[in-house]
Amino acid sequence: MAIVQKIVTNLWCNNNAEEAVALYTSVFKDSKVLNVTHYTDAGPQPKGRVLTIEFQLAGQRFVALNGGPGVPFTDAISLSVDCETQAELDELWDKLLAGGGKPVQCGWLKDRFGLSWQIVPTYMQQVLLDPDEAKRDRVMRAMMKMVKLDIAELKRAAEAR
Repeated sequence: MAIVQKIVTNLWCNNNAEEAVALYTSVFKDSKVLNVTHYTDAGPQPKGRVLTIEFQLAGQRFVALNGGPGVPFTDAISLSVDCETQAELDELWDKLLAGGGKPVQCGWLKDRFGLSWQIVPTYMQQVLLDPDEAKRDRVMRAMMKMVKLDIAELKRAAEAR
């Protein structure tokens, strides 16, 4: 069954789409490979090499393209994941860093393929919509000091007077 999604994120991979998709589908629930296409004689990669992998992460469709070297991921785009609990946040953080990823700041990390992720508690969206500007400011100041986000610490900052 095809997933209906008008806009699909396409990830240009450095001839490692299979490895990247294997990691991503192992990290998120409701994830699977949907379709695989291969290069033909028309190239530019050798005939038979994987061209694209259409896959689903947490019910959302993506495509990984084995496009070759020279087009690295950039910090200008990231995938943001909302987490309900600290346990979920910690698990995703650890799995996405496995094998050579790098923590950044404010809930951001780069996985071993160079793709940027934001692993963010749903609490952040709630508090950033709070009408109390001082509360929002305290939470933002606390977040700016963190690498991996700590929900309990963010809540303590929100309630500080």
